Amino acid sequence: MRITVKVRANAKEERVTEVDAANFTVSVKAPPKEGKANFAVADALARHFHVPLSCVLLVAGKTSKSKVFEIMGR
Repeated sequence: MRITVKVRANAKEERVTEVDAANFTVSVKAPPKEGKANFAVADALARHFHVPLSCVLLVAGKTSKSKVFEIMGR
């Protein structure tokens, strides 16, 4: 399953919001430095979809606020 994610780094609370079936907004407390926010987003998505972290793969948007993730096993 491939999804598009809009990231809000440095948020007050972590939250995954489903806009529609393929678009999500993810708020994370981590700063957008050294991949910390990317890791936090992947972790939040893994918890949201109830899959291991190893099943969440960042496909595109490493340095962008808009990212594409592949959720394997869904």
